Formats: sequence, C-alpha cells, structure tokens
Amino acid sequence: MGFGVLRQNMFVLLLLLLSSWVCSVTSSVSYDNKAIIVNGQRRILMSGSIHYPRSTPEMWPDLIQKAKDGGLDVIQTYVFWNGHEPSPGKYYFEDRYDLVRFIKLVQQAGLLFHLRIGPYVCAEWNYGGFPVWLKYVPGIEFRTDNEPFKAAMQKFTEKIVSMMKAEKLFQTQGGPIILSQIENEFGPVEWEIGAPGKAYTKWAAEMAVGLNTGVPWVMCKQDDAPDPVINTWNGFYSEFFKPNSNKKPKMWTENWTGWFTEFGGAVPQRPAEDLAFSVARFIQIGGSFVNYYMYHGGTNFGRTAGGPFIATSYDYDAPIDEFGLIREPKWGHLRDLHKAIKLCEPALVSADPTVSSLGNNQEAHVFRSSSGCAAFLANYDTSSSAKVTFGNMQYDLPPWSISILPDCKTAVYNTARLGAQSSQKKMIPVGSAFSWQSYSEETASSDDDNTFSNNGLWEQVNVTGDSSDYLWYMTDVNIASNEGFLKNGQDPLLTIWSAGHALQVFINGQLAGTVYGQLDNPKLAFSNNVKLRVGVNKISLLSIAVGLPNVGTHFEKWNAGVLGPVTLKGLNEGTRDLSKQKWSYKIGLKGEALSLHTVSGSSSVEWVQGSLMPKKQPMTWYKTIFNAPGGNDPLALDMSTMGKGLVWINGQSIGRHWPGYIARGNCGACNYAGTYSDKKCKTNCGEPTQRWYHVPRSWLNPSGNLLVVFEEWGGDPTGISLVKRTTGSVCADIFEGQPTLKNWRMISGGNANRLQPKAHLWCPPGQKISQIKFASYGLPQGTCGSFREGSCHAHKSYDAFQRNCVGKESCSVAVAPEVFGGDPCPDSSKKLSVEAVCS
Repeated sequence: MGFGVLRQNMFVLLLLLLSSWVCSVTSSVSYDNKAIIVNGQRRILMSGSIHYPRSTPEMWPDLIQKAKDGGLDVIQTYVFWNGHEPSPGKYYFEDRYDLVRFIKLVQQAGLLFHLRIGPYVCAEWNYGGFPVWLKYVPGIEFRTDNEPFKAAMQKFTEKIVSMMKAEKLFQTQGGPIILSQIENEFGPVEWEIGAPGKAYTKWAAEMAVGLNTGVPWVMCKQDDAPDPVINTWNGFYSEFFKPNSNKKPKMWTENWTGWFTEFGGAVPQRPAEDLAFSVARFIQIGGSFVNYYMYHGGTNFGRTAGGPFIATSYDYDAPIDEFGLIREPKWGHLRDLHKAIKLCEPALVSADPTVSSLGNNQEAHVFRSSSGCAAFLANYDTSSSAKVTFGNMQYDLPPWSISILPDCKTAVYNTARLGAQSSQKKMIPVGSAFSWQSYSEETASSDDDNTFSNNGLWEQVNVTGDSSDYLWYMTDVNIASNEGFLKNGQDPLLTIWSAGHALQVFINGQLAGTVYGQLDNPKLAFSNNVKLRVGVNKISLLSIAVGLPNVGTHFEKWNAGVLGPVTLKGLNEGTRDLSKQKWSYKIGLKGEALSLHTVSGSSSVEWVQGSLMPKKQPMTWYKTIFNAPGGNDPLALDMSTMGKGLVWINGQSIGRHWPGYIARGNCGACNYAGTYSDKKCKTNCGEPTQRWYHVPRSWLNPSGNLLVVFEEWGGDPTGISLVKRTTGSVCADIFEGQPTLKNWRMISGGNANRLQPKAHLWCPPGQKISQIKFASYGLPQGTCGSFREGSCHAHKSYDAFQRNCVGKESCSVAVAPEVFGGDPCPDSSKKLSVEAVCS
C-alpha cells in the first residue's frame, strides 16, 4: 500500500471517528441547575400540551405547525393507558391512538417532545387513564407500594419505552423525545398515605431510570423525587417553586392556560395578560422550561371524559381552540412573549438573576454575563400603573405586568399590553335542516333477555365493567288491595339513594322522575310520591354514569350506581325497605345492543318518521342522513334544544351531550390583574354549559352521513343544526408608543425615536375585510366585540382603515396622531381600538 493511499485511508478513518464523536456529542440530553442541555447547549424551552386522542390524525399536522408558529420548542403529551390496552395484553395504537405517528409528525416539524408516560394521567380522562380491568386484578391497590399494581404499571411503561426505542424516537437515537415522565402529581397522594407512598415513589423513580432511555425523567408535583429524576411544578403560577436539588433546573410542566369545563358549571377563561405575566415571572427567577397545559385542549370523544361530570369539550381556553383554530389574542400574545424571551436566552442560560427594588410593588430581575444582559421589570400592584427608573431611564409599567428588556435598555414586550390581534368567532348554520326518524328505547324488564338477578343492590361499575354508561336496576313491588293509600289518595313516597351520577326512575314503564349530581357532589337522592296499583308494580331504575373518577386517593374503591337504601314510605306496614329484596340487572340499552349508531344496526329496526315521530319524549333514538358542507371550516352540532344523551357520526362517538344542564355560578366582568383561579373570569352562566359539539371533518363522507342521537330526557331534535366555526371580526387594541418585537432590530440599532407601533389586521384564508365596524384613536373603552368611544376620540379614526384595509385579507396602519387627523387629547396617553368584519 502506497503512502498516499495510506494517508488517504487514515484521513477517511479520522473523518469517521470525528463523525462518530460529533454524533455522540450532539445526540445527548442532560441538565444542570440552569436548564435542560440539548446537544451540549442550554436551552430555554417553551412547550405545549397537545393530547393526540383529543383530536384526529388529520388535525395533527396543522396543530403542530400552529404550535411551532406560536414559538414552541416542545410538544408534550400524556400516554393514555386505557386507550392503548383496553383489555389485558391486547394493545391498540391506531387512528387517534397512533402515538408513534404523532411523535414522528412532531419530529418532522422540527420540534422536540416530552413524553409523559405516567401511566396515571389524571387529565380529566376516564379513570385517570387506567384501564377499568386493572381494578379487578386480584389484591390490587392503585398508586401505592402494591405489588400487583407495580407489576402492571411497569409492564405498560416498559411497553411504551420499548416502542419508542424500536422507532428510534429518543433524542439519543436521533429522535425528538428529550424528556420522559413517570407518575403524575403523586406528591399530594403520597403525603396522605404516608410510608407506602414514599416507598412507591422511590420504586417508580428507580424503575423508570433503569429503563435507560438516555433522556432525563421528571416527576411533577413531587418534592421528594429521587435523584436523578427532576421534580417539577404544576399550577397557575410558579414563582415560588424550587427544585429539591441545586443541581436541577426549574421546570414548570403544567402552566394552566385556563381550566376544564364541567357539565353544570360555567366556562372558565384565563386572560392572556395574566398567563403571559405568569410565564415572565417564572423566567425572571431562573425558570428554563415552561409547558402550557393545554396548548390545544381538544375534545373528549366517546366516553373518555372522566371526573365525573367533565364536559365533552376540553377546550381549556387554550391558545389553539377545541376546533383547531388560533385563539386570539392569547396565541399571538404568547408568540410575542416567546420571541422576547428567546432574545434574552444567551443571558438567561449564563447568569443568575440579581434582584433590586424599584418601588413598593416593583422590582427588577437582571441577568448579566459575558453573553449579554437581559432585564425583567415587574409591577405586582393589581390596580395602579407605575413609572420606574432603571439604568437611568424611565419605564411605564401597567398593573400586574412585566416588561422584558433583552439588552437591559429597551422594553420590547409588556405582558399587559396586547399587541396581537384579537378575533370574534361565530357559529354559522350550514346545509339544510335535518329530516329525522325516531325509535323508542324500551324500559327494561326483569323478563328481558340478558338480565340477571341477585338479592340486594350491586355497585354499577362492578356490573358493567364500564362497557356502557347505563345499568338498569329492576324490582317488583306487590301492593295489596287493602292498602290505605288507595283510598286516601296519599301516594307512597319512593326514596332512592345513589352514589351517582344520574338516575331515571320508571314506574310500570312510565317516567316518574329524573335526578342527577354534580362534580363536587356526584351522589344523589330521588324522593317523590309515586302512583302504584294493586298487584305487581314494576320499578325500573336507569342508573347513568357520566365518566369514572380520575383523581383522588384509591379512587378504584369509589362507587357509582344505586347502592341504597331504597324505601317506600306510606304503606300500611309503614316504610318498606326494598334494598335487600330481589333485584334484576341489565347492562346498557337495547339500542346499544342493536348498534343503532351504525349503518347496519340502524337498519335492523323500524324507525318512525314524519308527523308520527314523537318529540320531546324521553329515552328516544333519532337518526338522519346528511351531506357534508363544502369548505374547510371546522364543524359542530348545535344541540341547544336537547337534554342529555349520546351522539354519533358514521358510527364514531362525538361524546356525551348535556345542554340541558344549565351553567350555575357567577359570571361578570373579568379583570386580568390579580391572582387568577378557576373561579375567576367565568362565562356562560344561565346558559347550557356546552351547546356546540365538535364534528371532525375527517369523519364525514361527501354524502350519506349517518347522524344518530340518543336522548335520555326528551329534547327536540328538529332544533339540532350543523354549524361551521369561522371568524366574524378581527380587532387590534394598541397603546401609543407600545414597543413591538417587529421593531426590535431597528430599536437595537438606535432608531427607536423613528418607530411607531402598528395595528395589524388579517382575516383567515378565504376571507377578506369587508367593513370597519369600529375605530377610535384616543381613549376608547371595552374589548373586541364591544368597543365604544371614550372621552377622547379622533374623528378621522376610520379613514385610514377604510382606505387601507377594506377588500384585503390583511393590512396594517401606524398608530400615530397624524394618521388620524391630529392629536385629539395632547395631554393623555392614547391608544387605538379597531374592529374589522371578515367575510
């Protein structure tokens, strides 16, 4: 071999070794006290939760892209055990449960991934994500130092980890997964159960680390998470959180963007200003990882909602709404926040903050290093603005706000100043009215097929295995001809105590009453006088579950269904206890057994149509056939005229409908300033908790779609309509002199005095601005959709928008006095509010 060839081969070998070394260096995830370290680089990571089963695979790419466009680095999800292992050893990873496909789409978008295996998830998901069969494993106790539970949990965790390894999805294999989670919010449970909880925590951590994923594991709300597992925080705020070791970074695995909706409750919303404030406040104390729970909430399709009483909508007031549309201004305001934080990243990952007071409720957090300088100026006062001096310059800080200065000089973002566009969404009916047919569900009888009997009352889930929401309890009551109530007209009092969640009472096939519980008290009682006849009377109780519990200590021991006592008062003998007599049981409805929600099943019975079709009758099935409307707008069913039940499209379950449950509570004005809780900023009081039910476009055929509704209470199906969700109007609300990130390069170049903020408006694709509904430069009041002129108004406020925006999909107008015909109030700090109609 010649020297030249040898030298060439040695060079090639050196390149191969160097390449191998580079790959090993760049394919690593670790952490220190400052941040997660990816490929040798500390990162400030912004993350968002998107739960793959709460949307459809067809929606995933768009959701992921919108998350990326919103400035996220990471997508986070739970792994839903009961969806993946519906029966022991029988696994399902298809359609909405195709976890690998979801992760690979995230990777294709260039984002990282946080896999929260759990496998307990809470998540307002049925049974907290546990499969119901787990309850019946001999000797099992959930989430404690229990060998049967630990064996099942470890088996499923190993299943998921091995799948991820086989698909090379961990970051050390070239995949996107940089973090995994074991367990979920176990700290409060551990505190309650004591030593067995501590032993379980230690075991879970060791088991997870022993799986050698190559990436860090986290435990959220787990102050005693053993090294090397990172303990993280979940909540509305995280400014006081500290890791349990000075070697671990400050991580916030759930910053709640809103709150879940419960049937019977008002709909919670969290102001964008407060959400941004919470993030900036965490970053300014050295936080390096923030995950929004939820970034897209989605829909609890089928019977996946837990709680109980959790609504079918899991919108969560997230930056991307249930239907996959951007929620403005929240999405845009957070996008701008992420840009501002990224400008500060070199200083944030290199230095610890120094804190100085700027006033009674104001302070500065400053990061100085050789990499740069970044400052966060905070005003914690909830009612008063503050003018503060920092670095020989003055800054105006609105109440409950933080300004971000990437160079310790120029404020490019303030959490209370919404520079992003707002919008008003609307639901518009599409297509023609539905033509309905009906089928009456039969009241169950002990003589029916598939019934079984026992002395006494049985717990519902132990009977149904959660295969249906419905369980019939049936018994006979014999009434002698000499009973006094037959003569005096005082009907006996039937009292039924139930562990919940809803109950229909039938006497001799006729509905005698309906009762139901609520989230904070699922138990219920029926107590009514009932008409009985001489001889045998048939009492049929339809017990209805509204999702199994998802949280609490040993919730596998919680009960549902009619557990009694069941008594009949007012007989000659006094009070008769029916609880221990013979009861018959039947699981589910006849319509369920016949699969009336499918094309083949629905053709197996005779349906009534036209003038003979009953309306407002309980226990009725309805079906119709319809064609899909054109376009790409998200679709929903307006169910406002219905009571309670289930809905299917082409055999796919949309979920439980319950518009008859009217939202209780107090709904009023919402001020972003001040500590937020799920009791603040509520809407929909006095209206149905949920009126619209998401219909995924991918579930529809161009024509011949089967819509089936089961109605328990007796709603009017002729009021059901298909609607599309679209943007009605868009708004901008910009303060004079408000800094914008788009101007950052010019500001940092010393041209700040020549800059003016701009109002940017844009309609969704396919729509254009058709009208300027409102415009006011001065001191306008109100919010998008309800703007009004204030005491100061420039009379040419409309002109620039009518000239520059009408007929266009997007436009921008500078916010300056000369644009609107001069300064209407020179001694006041002004702003511009504008609303444009999209059509």
